[in-house]
Amino acid sequence: MNEHTAVSSARIQVLPPEEVRKIAAGEVIDRPAALVREFVDNAIDAGGTEIEVSIEGGGAKRIEVTDNGEGMDRENLAACWLTHATSKIRSLKDLDTALSLGFRGEALAAAAAVAGLEILSSTGGREAWQLSIGPGGNIPVINRSMRTKGTGVRAMGLFDSIPARKRFLKREGSEANLCKQAFLDKAMAFPGITFRFYQEGRLVCFLPEAASLKERFAAAMLYEREAGFLHEIDTAGEGFRVSVVAGGPELYRSDRRLQYIFANGRRIQDFSLQQALEYGLQGWFPNGVHPVGAVYVTVEPHLADFNIHPAKREVRFSNAGMIHHAITETLLNFARHGSLKSREQGEPVSLFTVRERDEESFSARLAMEALTENPPVFASPPGDVPHRKTLQPGTGSSCGAEQRGGLAAEKAPVYPIRLAGRLFGIFILVEAGDILYIIDQHAAHERILFDRFMAEPSPAQELLVPIPFDTESAEDDHFLESKAAELKNLGIRITREDESWRIEALPAGWSLGDRETVRKLKELKNAGENTARRWAATCCCHGAIKDGDWLDDKTALELAETALALPDPHCPHGRPVWTEISREVLLKAVKRA
Repeated sequence: MNEHTAVSSARIQVLPPEEVRKIAAGEVIDRPAALVREFVDNAIDAGGTEIEVSIEGGGAKRIEVTDNGEGMDRENLAACWLTHATSKIRSLKDLDTALSLGFRGEALAAAAAVAGLEILSSTGGREAWQLSIGPGGNIPVINRSMRTKGTGVRAMGLFDSIPARKRFLKREGSEANLCKQAFLDKAMAFPGITFRFYQEGRLVCFLPEAASLKERFAAAMLYEREAGFLHEIDTAGEGFRVSVVAGGPELYRSDRRLQYIFANGRRIQDFSLQQALEYGLQGWFPNGVHPVGAVYVTVEPHLADFNIHPAKREVRFSNAGMIHHAITETLLNFARHGSLKSREQGEPVSLFTVRERDEESFSARLAMEALTENPPVFASPPGDVPHRKTLQPGTGSSCGAEQRGGLAAEKAPVYPIRLAGRLFGIFILVEAGDILYIIDQHAAHERILFDRFMAEPSPAQELLVPIPFDTESAEDDHFLESKAAELKNLGIRITREDESWRIEALPAGWSLGDRETVRKLKELKNAGENTARRWAATCCCHGAIKDGDWLDDKTALELAETALALPDPHCPHGRPVWTEISREVLLKAVKRA
Protein backbone atom coordinates (compact mmCIF):
# COMPACT_ATOMS: atom_id res chain seq x y z
CA MET A 1 0.00 0.00 0.00
CA ASN A 2 1.55 3.28 -1.05
CA GLU A 3 1.32 6.49 0.94
CA HIS A 4 -1.43 7.99 -1.25
CA THR A 5 -3.63 4.89 -0.79
CA ALA A 6 -3.08 4.98 2.96
CA VAL A 7 -4.16 8.57 3.20
CA SER A 8 -7.16 8.06 0.93
CA SER A 9 -8.47 5.12 2.95
CA ALA A 10 -8.16 6.89 6.31
CA ARG A 11 -11.36 7.59 8.18
CA ILE A 12 -12.94 11.01 7.46
CA GLN A 13 -13.28 13.15 10.57
CA VAL A 14 -14.65 16.60 11.32
CA LEU A 15 -11.89 18.91 12.50
CA PRO A 16 -12.28 20.51 15.92
CA PRO A 17 -13.58 24.12 15.77
CA GLU A 18 -10.33 25.59 17.11
CA GLU A 19 -8.35 23.92 14.29
CA VAL A 20 -10.86 25.10 11.70
CA ARG A 21 -10.51 28.67 12.96
CA LYS A 22 -6.72 28.53 12.63
CA ILE A 23 -6.87 27.17 9.08
CA ALA A 24 -9.54 29.65 7.99
CA ALA A 25 -7.62 32.52 9.60
CA GLY A 26 -4.85 32.00 7.05
CA GLU A 27 -7.14 33.24 4.29
CA VAL A 28 -7.43 36.64 5.96
CA ILE A 29 -4.27 36.91 8.11
CA ASP A 30 -1.29 35.58 6.19
CA ARG A 31 1.34 37.91 7.70
CA PRO A 32 1.62 40.91 10.07
CA ALA A 33 0.78 43.43 7.34
CA ALA A 34 -2.65 41.82 6.98
CA LEU A 35 -3.38 42.60 10.64
CA VAL A 36 -2.36 46.21 10.07
CA ARG A 37 -4.69 46.40 7.08
CA GLU A 38 -7.67 44.90 8.89
CA PHE A 39 -7.22 46.86 12.13
CA VAL A 40 -6.84 50.19 10.29
CA ASP A 41 -9.95 49.38 8.21
CA ASN A 42 -11.91 49.01 11.45
CA ALA A 43 -10.48 52.27 12.83
CA ILE A 44 -11.53 54.16 9.69
CA ASP A 45 -15.00 52.57 9.70
CA ALA A 46 -15.36 53.65 13.34
CA GLY A 47 -14.98 57.29 12.29
CA GLY A 48 -11.48 57.84 13.66
CA THR A 49 -9.81 61.11 12.70
CA GLU A 50 -6.49 60.21 14.35
CA ILE A 51 -5.09 56.71 13.87
CA GLU A 52 -1.83 55.33 15.25
CA VAL A 53 -0.12 52.09 14.27
CA SER A 54 2.70 50.62 16.38
CA ILE A 55 4.67 47.43 15.64
CA GLU A 56 7.46 45.43 17.26
CA GLY A 57 9.47 42.56 15.84
CA GLY A 58 8.27 43.23 12.31
CA GLY A 59 4.70 43.00 13.61
CA ALA A 60 5.01 39.35 14.69
CA LYS A 61 5.76 40.31 18.28
CA ARG A 62 3.20 43.10 18.62
CA ILE A 63 0.83 45.14 16.45
CA GLU A 64 -1.29 47.85 18.02
CA VAL A 65 -3.75 50.21 16.32
CA THR A 66 -5.56 52.97 18.20
CA ASP A 67 -8.18 55.45 17.05
CA ASN A 68 -10.44 58.18 18.42
CA GLY A 69 -13.57 56.80 16.76
CA GLU A 70 -16.97 56.05 18.23
CA GLY A 71 -15.81 53.08 20.31
CA MET A 72 -17.81 50.08 21.60
CA ASP A 73 -19.84 49.41 24.74
CA ARG A 74 -19.47 46.20 26.75
CA GLU A 75 -22.10 44.26 24.78
CA ASN A 76 -20.60 45.03 21.38
CA LEU A 77 -17.07 44.42 22.65
CA ALA A 78 -18.03 40.95 23.86
CA ALA A 79 -19.40 40.04 20.40
CA CYS A 80 -16.95 41.82 18.07
CA TRP A 81 -14.38 39.01 17.94
CA LEU A 82 -16.82 36.20 17.07
CA THR A 83 -16.73 34.78 13.53
CA HIS A 84 -18.85 36.80 11.11
CA ALA A 85 -19.92 39.24 13.83
CA THR A 86 -20.37 42.62 12.13
CA SER A 87 -22.33 45.83 12.50
CA LYS A 88 -21.97 46.73 8.83
CA ILE A 89 -24.36 44.38 7.05
CA ARG A 90 -27.35 42.25 8.05
CA SER A 91 -27.80 40.15 4.90
CA LEU A 92 -26.21 39.45 1.52
CA LYS A 93 -28.30 42.10 -0.21
CA ASP A 94 -26.75 44.75 2.07
CA LEU A 95 -23.55 44.40 0.04
CA ASP A 96 -25.31 46.44 -2.65
CA THR A 97 -25.29 49.47 -0.34
CA ALA A 98 -22.29 48.83 1.94
CA LEU A 99 -19.73 51.63 1.89
CA SER A 100 -17.58 50.44 4.80
CA LEU A 101 -14.10 48.99 4.31
CA GLY A 102 -14.99 45.89 6.30
CA PHE A 103 -18.22 43.94 6.19
CA ARG A 104 -17.59 40.19 6.59
CA GLY A 105 -16.78 40.16 10.31
CA GLU A 106 -13.73 37.91 9.85
CA ALA A 107 -10.71 40.01 10.83
CA LEU A 108 -10.92 40.01 14.63
CA ALA A 109 -11.95 36.35 14.70
CA ALA A 110 -8.98 35.47 12.49
CA ALA A 111 -6.64 37.55 14.66
CA ALA A 112 -7.87 35.81 17.82
CA ALA A 113 -7.22 32.42 16.19
CA VAL A 114 -3.54 33.08 15.42
CA ALA A 115 -2.42 35.60 18.08
CA GLY A 116 -3.19 36.90 21.54
CA LEU A 117 -5.76 39.70 21.25
CA GLU A 118 -6.59 42.65 23.47
CA ILE A 119 -9.21 45.29 22.70
CA LEU A 120 -9.75 48.37 24.84
CA SER A 121 -12.70 50.57 23.88
CA SER A 122 -14.80 53.46 25.16
CA THR A 123 -17.85 55.21 23.77
CA GLY A 124 -17.10 58.40 25.73
CA GLY A 125 -16.14 59.76 29.12
CA ARG A 126 -13.44 57.85 31.00
CA GLU A 127 -15.11 54.46 31.40
CA ALA A 128 -13.88 51.73 29.09
CA TRP A 129 -13.99 47.95 28.74
CA GLN A 130 -11.07 45.65 27.92
CA LEU A 131 -11.43 42.30 26.15
CA SER A 132 -8.54 39.81 26.42
CA ILE A 133 -8.33 36.59 24.42
CA GLY A 134 -5.39 34.19 24.59
CA PRO A 135 -3.76 32.73 21.45
CA GLY A 136 -6.01 30.29 19.62
CA GLY A 137 -9.27 31.94 20.64
CA ASN A 138 -9.32 30.93 24.31
CA ILE A 139 -12.20 31.93 26.60
CA PRO A 140 -12.39 35.74 26.55
CA VAL A 141 -12.12 37.88 29.66
CA ILE A 142 -13.75 41.33 29.92
CA ASN A 143 -12.67 43.82 32.58
CA ARG A 144 -13.57 47.41 33.33
CA SER A 145 -10.81 49.88 32.42
CA MET A 146 -10.23 53.55 31.50
CA ARG A 147 -9.44 55.43 28.32
CA THR A 148 -10.75 58.32 26.24
CA LYS A 149 -13.30 57.75 23.48
CA GLY A 150 -12.13 55.35 20.81
CA THR A 151 -10.62 51.89 20.47
CA GLY A 152 -7.21 50.29 20.75
CA VAL A 153 -6.62 46.77 19.46
CA ARG A 154 -3.42 44.84 20.14
CA ALA A 155 -2.26 41.52 18.65
CA MET A 156 0.71 39.76 20.28
CA GLY A 157 2.73 36.69 19.36
CA LEU A 158 1.41 36.26 15.83
CA PHE A 159 1.58 32.58 14.77
CA ASP A 160 3.29 31.52 18.02
CA SER A 161 0.73 28.72 18.22
CA ILE A 162 1.31 27.78 14.54
CA PRO A 163 5.12 27.29 14.17
CA ALA A 164 4.78 25.93 10.63
CA ARG A 165 3.29 29.21 9.45
CA LYS A 166 5.66 31.39 11.46
CA ARG A 167 8.66 29.80 9.72
CA PHE A 168 7.52 31.29 6.44
CA LEU A 169 7.57 34.89 7.64
CA LYS A 170 10.31 37.09 6.21
CA ARG A 171 13.00 38.78 8.28
CA GLU A 172 11.78 41.37 10.78
CA GLY A 173 12.91 44.29 8.62
CA SER A 174 11.07 42.97 5.57
CA GLU A 175 7.87 42.32 7.51
CA ALA A 176 8.10 45.79 9.06
CA ASN A 177 8.35 47.33 5.58
CA LEU A 178 5.26 45.41 4.48
CA CYS A 179 3.41 46.66 7.56
CA LYS A 180 4.39 50.21 6.75
CA GLN A 181 3.24 49.81 3.15
CA ALA A 182 -0.15 48.51 4.35
CA PHE A 183 -0.34 51.57 6.58
CA LEU A 184 0.49 53.91 3.67
CA ASP A 185 -2.07 52.17 1.43
CA LYS A 186 -4.76 53.22 3.88
CA ALA A 187 -3.38 56.68 4.57
CA MET A 188 -3.21 57.62 0.87
CA ALA A 189 -6.93 57.02 0.40
CA PHE A 190 -8.04 59.06 3.43
CA PRO A 191 -6.31 62.46 3.45
CA GLY A 192 -8.72 63.85 6.06
CA ILE A 193 -7.33 61.53 8.75
CA THR A 194 -4.09 62.04 10.69
CA PHE A 195 -1.90 58.91 10.68
CA ARG A 196 1.16 57.95 12.75
CA PHE A 197 3.34 54.86 12.38
CA TYR A 198 5.66 53.70 15.18
CA GLN A 199 8.31 51.01 14.81
CA GLU A 200 10.07 49.66 17.88
CA GLY A 201 8.71 52.61 19.84
CA ARG A 202 10.05 55.22 17.38
CA LEU A 203 7.86 57.46 15.22
CA VAL A 204 8.91 56.75 11.63
CA CYS A 205 6.00 58.23 9.67
CA PHE A 206 3.67 61.12 10.50
CA LEU A 207 1.00 62.18 8.03
CA PRO A 208 -1.06 65.13 9.30
CA GLU A 209 -4.50 65.85 7.91
CA ALA A 210 -4.15 66.88 4.27
CA ALA A 211 -6.29 69.17 2.14
CA SER A 212 -6.34 66.89 -0.91
CA LEU A 213 -5.41 63.47 -2.29
CA LYS A 214 -2.53 65.13 -4.12
CA GLU A 215 -1.13 66.59 -0.92
CA ARG A 216 -1.42 63.27 0.93
CA PHE A 217 0.17 61.30 -1.95
CA ALA A 218 3.09 63.70 -2.04
CA ALA A 219 3.62 63.51 1.73
CA ALA A 220 3.41 59.71 1.80
CA MET A 221 5.29 58.76 -1.37
CA LEU A 222 7.56 61.52 -2.65
CA TYR A 223 10.51 63.65 -1.73
CA GLU A 224 9.56 67.19 -0.79
CA ARG A 225 11.20 68.61 -3.92
CA GLU A 226 9.00 66.41 -6.13
CA ALA A 227 5.64 67.51 -4.72
CA GLY A 228 5.33 70.50 -7.05
CA PHE A 229 5.21 68.24 -10.11
CA LEU A 230 1.98 66.51 -9.06
CA HIS A 231 -1.44 67.28 -10.54
CA GLU A 232 -4.93 66.18 -9.50
CA ILE A 233 -7.56 65.60 -12.18
CA ASP A 234 -11.22 64.65 -11.63
CA THR A 235 -13.81 63.02 -13.84
CA ALA A 236 -17.11 61.22 -13.41
CA GLY A 237 -19.53 58.94 -15.20
CA GLU A 238 -22.74 57.06 -14.58
CA GLY A 239 -22.41 55.58 -11.11
CA PHE A 240 -18.77 56.47 -10.52
CA ARG A 241 -16.31 59.28 -9.83
CA VAL A 242 -12.54 59.23 -10.40
CA SER A 243 -9.71 61.36 -9.07
CA VAL A 244 -6.28 60.86 -10.60
CA VAL A 245 -3.10 62.12 -8.96
CA ALA A 246 -0.32 62.08 -11.55
CA GLY A 247 3.11 63.56 -12.04
CA GLY A 248 4.28 65.51 -15.05
CA PRO A 249 7.23 64.28 -17.14
CA GLU A 250 9.62 65.76 -14.59
CA LEU A 251 8.48 62.98 -12.26
CA TYR A 252 8.83 59.37 -13.33
CA ARG A 253 10.33 56.04 -12.28
CA SER A 254 11.93 53.12 -14.07
CA ASP A 255 9.26 50.74 -12.72
CA ARG A 256 5.57 50.85 -11.73
CA ARG A 257 6.04 50.66 -7.96
CA LEU A 258 4.71 54.20 -7.50
CA GLN A 259 1.45 53.50 -9.32
CA TYR A 260 -1.55 52.82 -7.10
CA ILE A 261 -5.18 51.93 -7.77
CA PHE A 262 -7.89 52.51 -5.15
CA ALA A 263 -11.55 51.59 -5.26
CA ASN A 264 -13.90 52.93 -2.58
CA GLY A 265 -10.96 53.54 -0.27
CA ARG A 266 -9.29 50.15 -0.75
CA ARG A 267 -6.06 49.59 -2.60
CA ILE A 268 -6.71 46.96 -5.25
CA GLN A 269 -4.83 45.07 -7.93
CA ASP A 270 -6.35 46.02 -11.27
CA PHE A 271 -4.17 45.87 -14.35
CA SER A 272 -6.83 47.48 -16.55
CA LEU A 273 -6.99 50.69 -14.50
CA GLN A 274 -3.21 50.80 -14.15
CA GLN A 275 -3.05 50.44 -17.92
CA ALA A 276 -5.49 53.37 -18.25
CA LEU A 277 -3.10 55.54 -16.23
CA GLU A 278 -0.22 54.61 -18.55
CA TYR A 279 -2.25 55.01 -21.75
CA GLY A 280 -3.63 58.37 -20.71
CA LEU A 281 -0.13 59.77 -20.17
CA GLN A 282 1.48 57.94 -23.09
CA GLY A 283 3.82 60.07 -25.13
CA TRP A 284 4.68 62.52 -22.35
CA PHE A 285 7.50 60.48 -20.82
CA PRO A 286 10.82 59.20 -22.12
CA ASN A 287 10.84 55.64 -23.43
CA GLY A 288 11.35 52.95 -20.83
CA VAL A 289 10.02 54.89 -17.86
CA HIS A 290 6.65 55.04 -16.13
CA PRO A 291 4.50 57.82 -14.69
CA VAL A 292 4.03 58.27 -10.97
CA GLY A 293 0.47 58.47 -9.73
CA ALA A 294 -2.66 57.01 -8.19
CA VAL A 295 -6.17 56.39 -9.47
CA TYR A 296 -8.98 56.77 -6.93
CA VAL A 297 -12.28 55.28 -8.08
CA THR A 298 -15.47 55.81 -6.09
CA VAL A 299 -18.22 53.59 -7.46
CA GLU A 300 -21.75 52.93 -6.29
CA PRO A 301 -21.68 49.68 -4.25
CA HIS A 302 -24.11 47.80 -6.49
CA LEU A 303 -21.77 48.33 -9.46
CA ALA A 304 -18.78 46.60 -7.83
CA ASP A 305 -18.19 43.26 -6.14
CA PHE A 306 -15.50 43.39 -3.44
CA ASN A 307 -16.44 39.98 -2.06
CA ILE A 308 -14.24 37.93 -4.40
CA HIS A 309 -10.94 38.01 -2.48
CA PRO A 310 -10.36 37.34 1.26
CA ALA A 311 -8.29 40.52 1.59
CA LYS A 312 -10.52 42.51 -0.83
CA ARG A 313 -7.52 43.12 -3.13
CA GLU A 314 -9.57 42.44 -6.24
CA VAL A 315 -12.79 44.02 -7.46
CA ARG A 316 -15.19 43.10 -10.23
CA PHE A 317 -16.69 46.24 -11.81
CA SER A 318 -19.88 46.01 -13.84
CA ASN A 319 -18.86 49.18 -15.74
CA ALA A 320 -15.11 48.56 -16.01
CA GLY A 321 -14.93 49.69 -19.65
CA MET A 322 -16.58 53.03 -18.89
CA ILE A 323 -14.19 53.70 -16.01
CA HIS A 324 -11.14 52.78 -18.12
CA HIS A 325 -12.28 55.05 -20.95
CA ALA A 326 -13.02 57.96 -18.61
CA ILE A 327 -9.55 57.79 -17.05
CA THR A 328 -7.74 57.55 -20.38
CA GLU A 329 -9.67 60.34 -22.08
CA THR A 330 -9.49 62.66 -19.08
CA LEU A 331 -5.72 62.30 -18.82
CA LEU A 332 -5.25 62.78 -22.55
CA ASN A 333 -7.39 65.93 -22.56
CA PHE A 334 -5.76 67.34 -19.47
CA ALA A 335 -2.28 66.73 -20.80
CA ARG A 336 -3.09 68.45 -24.08
CA HIS A 337 -5.36 71.27 -22.99
CA GLY A 338 -6.24 71.34 -19.32
CA SER A 339 -3.09 73.03 -18.05
CA LEU A 340 -2.68 75.72 -20.68
CA LYS A 341 -3.73 78.52 -18.33
CA SER A 342 -2.56 82.10 -18.46
CA ARG A 343 0.21 83.34 -16.23
CA GLU A 344 -2.14 86.03 -14.99
CA GLN A 345 -4.22 83.26 -13.36
CA GLY A 346 -1.18 82.07 -11.51
CA GLU A 347 -1.07 78.76 -13.38
CA PRO A 348 1.92 77.19 -15.17
CA VAL A 349 2.13 77.63 -18.93
CA SER A 350 2.07 73.86 -19.48
CA LEU A 351 1.75 70.73 -17.43
CA PHE A 352 4.71 69.38 -19.30
CA THR A 353 7.33 72.10 -18.98
CA VAL A 354 10.75 70.77 -18.11
CA ARG A 355 10.93 73.16 -15.18
CA GLU A 356 9.52 76.49 -14.07
CA ARG A 357 10.98 79.41 -15.99
CA ASP A 358 10.99 83.10 -15.28
CA GLU A 359 7.88 84.86 -16.63
CA GLU A 360 9.91 87.42 -18.52
CA SER A 361 12.36 84.92 -20.02
CA PHE A 362 12.60 84.53 -23.74
CA SER A 363 11.73 80.81 -23.59
CA ALA A 364 8.49 81.42 -21.70
CA ARG A 365 7.34 83.95 -24.29
CA LEU A 366 8.13 81.48 -27.04
CA ALA A 367 6.14 78.73 -25.37
CA MET A 368 3.13 81.00 -24.87
CA GLU A 369 3.10 83.13 -27.98
CA ALA A 370 5.29 82.24 -30.93
CA LEU A 371 3.14 79.40 -32.31
CA THR A 372 3.88 78.36 -35.86
CA GLU A 373 0.79 77.30 -37.80
CA ASN A 374 2.57 75.77 -40.80
CA PRO A 375 5.80 74.06 -39.69
CA PRO A 376 8.19 73.15 -42.51
CA VAL A 377 8.75 69.63 -43.79
CA PHE A 378 12.36 68.59 -44.30
CA ALA A 379 13.42 66.20 -47.03
CA SER A 380 16.44 65.49 -49.23
CA PRO A 381 16.05 67.06 -52.68
CA PRO A 382 17.11 65.01 -55.71
CA GLY A 383 20.80 65.16 -56.39
CA ASP A 384 21.69 66.60 -53.00
CA VAL A 385 24.80 65.41 -51.19
CA PRO A 386 24.32 62.54 -48.71
CA HIS A 387 23.19 63.53 -45.20
CA ARG A 388 22.41 67.08 -46.29
CA LYS A 389 18.87 68.35 -45.64
CA THR A 390 17.12 71.43 -46.98
CA LEU A 391 13.56 72.74 -46.92
CA GLN A 392 11.23 70.97 -49.28
CA PRO A 393 9.66 73.48 -51.71
CA GLY A 394 6.01 74.35 -51.47
CA THR A 395 5.52 73.61 -47.78
CA GLY A 396 4.14 76.99 -46.73
CA SER A 397 5.74 80.04 -45.20
CA SER A 398 9.15 79.91 -43.59
CA CYS A 399 9.54 79.93 -39.82
CA GLY A 400 11.82 82.97 -39.78
CA ALA A 401 10.49 85.70 -37.47
CA GLU A 402 10.86 88.36 -40.12
CA GLN A 403 8.73 86.36 -42.61
CA ARG A 404 5.83 85.44 -40.33
CA GLY A 405 2.52 87.14 -40.98
CA GLY A 406 -0.59 87.83 -38.94
CA LEU A 407 -0.63 86.98 -35.25
CA ALA A 408 2.73 85.25 -35.33
CA ALA A 409 4.44 88.36 -36.68
CA GLU A 410 2.86 90.55 -34.01
CA LYS A 411 4.22 88.27 -31.29
CA ALA A 412 7.69 87.59 -32.66
CA PRO A 413 10.50 87.00 -30.14
CA VAL A 414 12.07 90.12 -28.69
CA TYR A 415 15.60 88.78 -29.03
CA PRO A 416 17.07 87.74 -32.41
CA ILE A 417 18.07 84.09 -32.68
CA ARG A 418 21.60 83.46 -33.95
CA LEU A 419 22.91 80.08 -35.10
CA ALA A 420 25.92 79.23 -32.92
CA GLY A 421 26.81 75.87 -34.48
CA ARG A 422 26.21 72.12 -34.21
CA LEU A 423 27.35 69.53 -31.70
CA PHE A 424 28.05 65.79 -32.07
CA GLY A 425 25.91 65.56 -35.19
CA ILE A 426 22.87 65.60 -32.86
CA PHE A 427 22.32 69.11 -31.54
CA ILE A 428 21.75 72.55 -33.03
CA LEU A 429 23.11 75.41 -30.92
CA VAL A 430 21.42 78.80 -31.06
CA GLU A 431 22.03 81.95 -29.06
CA ALA A 432 19.27 84.34 -27.95
CA GLY A 433 20.06 87.14 -25.54
CA ASP A 434 21.88 85.61 -22.57
CA ILE A 435 20.63 82.07 -23.24
CA LEU A 436 22.24 79.23 -25.19
CA TYR A 437 19.62 76.78 -26.50
CA ILE A 438 20.68 73.21 -27.24
CA ILE A 439 18.15 71.64 -29.62
CA ASP A 440 17.86 67.93 -30.39
CA GLN A 441 17.40 68.06 -34.17
CA HIS A 442 15.73 64.63 -34.45
CA ALA A 443 13.33 65.22 -31.54
CA ALA A 444 12.47 68.69 -32.82
CA HIS A 445 11.73 67.56 -36.36
CA GLU A 446 9.81 64.54 -35.06
CA ARG A 447 7.55 66.81 -32.98
CA ILE A 448 6.97 69.18 -35.91
CA LEU A 449 5.96 66.29 -38.16
CA PHE A 450 3.85 64.79 -35.39
CA ASP A 451 1.83 67.98 -34.83
CA ARG A 452 1.24 68.25 -38.54
CA PHE A 453 0.24 64.59 -38.88
CA MET A 454 -2.23 64.84 -35.98
CA ALA A 455 -3.80 67.87 -37.64
CA GLU A 456 -3.98 66.18 -41.06
CA PRO A 457 -2.73 62.58 -41.50
CA SER A 458 -0.79 61.72 -44.64
CA PRO A 459 -2.90 60.45 -47.56
CA ALA A 460 -2.93 56.74 -48.27
CA GLN A 461 -0.74 55.39 -51.08
CA GLU A 462 -1.73 52.14 -52.81
CA LEU A 463 0.90 49.40 -52.68
CA LEU A 464 1.81 47.75 -55.97
CA VAL A 465 2.27 44.49 -54.07
CA PRO A 466 0.16 44.12 -50.88
CA ILE A 467 1.96 42.94 -47.73
CA PRO A 468 0.52 39.65 -46.41
CA PHE A 469 0.74 38.72 -42.73
CA ASP A 470 -0.78 36.38 -40.18
CA THR A 471 -2.01 37.04 -36.65
CA GLU A 472 -1.30 34.98 -33.56
CA SER A 473 -4.76 34.80 -32.00
CA ALA A 474 -8.45 35.51 -32.44
CA GLU A 475 -7.93 38.46 -30.12
CA ASP A 476 -5.51 39.97 -32.66
CA ASP A 477 -8.07 39.45 -35.41
CA HIS A 478 -10.74 41.17 -33.34
CA PHE A 479 -8.42 44.11 -32.68
CA LEU A 480 -7.64 44.63 -36.37
CA GLU A 481 -11.30 44.33 -37.34
CA SER A 482 -12.36 46.85 -34.72
CA LYS A 483 -9.63 49.31 -35.75
CA ALA A 484 -9.87 48.95 -39.54
CA ALA A 485 -11.86 52.17 -40.01
CA GLU A 486 -9.60 54.18 -37.72
CA LEU A 487 -6.49 52.80 -39.43
CA LYS A 488 -7.93 53.77 -42.81
CA ASN A 489 -8.22 57.38 -41.62
CA LEU A 490 -4.52 57.20 -40.76
CA GLY A 491 -3.57 56.08 -44.26
CA ILE A 492 -3.43 52.32 -43.56
CA ARG A 493 -5.81 50.04 -45.40
CA ILE A 494 -5.98 46.40 -44.36
CA THR A 495 -8.19 43.57 -45.57
CA ARG A 496 -8.81 40.05 -44.35
CA GLU A 497 -8.86 36.90 -46.47
CA ASP A 498 -9.86 33.76 -44.58
CA GLU A 499 -7.25 33.42 -41.80
CA SER A 500 -4.73 35.90 -43.26
CA TRP A 501 -4.47 39.67 -43.57
CA ARG A 502 -3.05 42.04 -46.18
CA ILE A 503 -1.82 45.62 -46.01
CA GLU A 504 -2.98 47.26 -49.24
CA ALA A 505 -2.13 50.92 -48.59
CA LEU A 506 0.21 52.91 -46.35
CA PRO A 507 0.73 56.64 -45.72
CA ALA A 508 2.52 58.45 -48.54
CA GLY A 509 6.25 58.47 -47.92
CA TRP A 510 6.27 55.36 -45.72
CA SER A 511 9.80 53.98 -45.80
CA LEU A 512 9.94 50.87 -43.58
CA GLY A 513 10.35 47.36 -44.96
CA ASP A 514 7.55 44.80 -45.00
CA ARG A 515 8.59 42.93 -41.85
CA GLU A 516 9.08 46.10 -39.81
CA THR A 517 5.79 47.52 -41.09
CA VAL A 518 3.88 44.45 -39.95
CA ARG A 519 5.61 44.57 -36.57
CA LYS A 520 4.67 48.23 -36.08
CA LEU A 521 1.07 47.48 -37.06
CA LYS A 522 0.82 44.65 -34.51
CA GLU A 523 2.34 46.86 -31.81
CA LEU A 524 -0.68 49.15 -32.06
CA LYS A 525 -2.58 46.57 -30.04
CA ASN A 526 -0.62 47.77 -26.99
CA ALA A 527 -1.58 51.40 -27.60
CA GLY A 528 -5.02 51.02 -26.02
CA GLU A 529 -7.18 53.95 -27.06
CA ASN A 530 -4.14 55.87 -28.34
CA THR A 531 -3.94 54.11 -31.71
CA ALA A 532 -3.72 57.30 -33.77
CA ARG A 533 -1.12 58.83 -31.48
CA ARG A 534 1.06 55.71 -31.49
CA TRP A 535 0.92 55.42 -35.28
CA ALA A 536 1.64 59.10 -35.76
CA ALA A 537 4.64 58.85 -33.44
CA THR A 538 5.92 55.86 -35.42
CA CYS A 539 5.48 57.58 -38.79
CA CYS A 540 7.12 60.79 -37.66
CA CYS A 541 10.00 59.12 -35.89
CA HIS A 542 10.98 57.31 -39.09
CA GLY A 543 10.35 60.35 -41.26
CA ALA A 544 12.37 62.80 -39.18
CA ILE A 545 15.97 63.74 -39.79
CA LYS A 546 18.37 61.44 -37.98
CA ASP A 547 21.38 61.92 -35.77
CA GLY A 548 24.32 62.70 -38.02
CA ASP A 549 22.24 64.31 -40.78
CA TRP A 550 23.92 67.59 -41.69
CA LEU A 551 21.75 70.71 -42.05
CA ASP A 552 22.77 73.82 -43.91
CA ASP A 553 22.74 77.05 -41.89
CA LYS A 554 19.39 78.31 -43.17
CA THR A 555 17.62 75.00 -42.53
CA ALA A 556 19.22 74.56 -39.11
CA LEU A 557 18.17 78.06 -38.04
CA GLU A 558 14.59 77.60 -39.27
CA LEU A 559 14.31 74.24 -37.52
CA ALA A 560 15.60 75.84 -34.31
CA GLU A 561 13.12 78.71 -34.49
CA THR A 562 10.23 76.33 -35.08
CA ALA A 563 11.37 74.07 -32.23
CA LEU A 564 11.55 76.97 -29.77
CA ALA A 565 8.04 78.04 -30.78
CA LEU A 566 6.43 74.62 -30.23
CA PRO A 567 3.42 74.70 -27.86
CA ASP A 568 4.63 71.41 -26.38
CA PRO A 569 8.44 71.15 -26.56
CA HIS A 570 8.59 67.35 -26.27
CA CYS A 571 8.88 64.69 -28.93
CA PRO A 572 5.92 62.27 -29.17
CA HIS A 573 7.83 59.85 -26.91
CA GLY A 574 8.22 62.41 -24.17
CA ARG A 575 11.85 63.53 -24.58
CA PRO A 576 12.55 67.27 -24.32
CA VAL A 577 13.14 68.94 -27.68
CA TRP A 578 15.56 71.45 -26.24
CA THR A 579 17.29 72.58 -23.09
CA GLU A 580 18.95 75.85 -22.17
CA ILE A 581 22.05 77.16 -20.42
CA SER A 582 22.25 80.74 -19.26
CA ARG A 583 25.26 83.03 -19.55
CA GLU A 584 25.34 83.27 -15.77
CA VAL A 585 25.60 79.49 -15.36
CA LEU A 586 28.42 79.27 -17.90
CA LEU A 587 30.36 82.08 -16.23
CA LYS A 588 30.01 80.36 -12.86
CA ALA A 589 31.20 77.08 -14.39
CA VAL A 590 34.51 78.67 -15.43
CA LYS A 591 34.79 80.69 -12.19
CA ARG A 592 34.18 84.05 -13.89
CA ALA A 593 31.17 84.99 -11.77
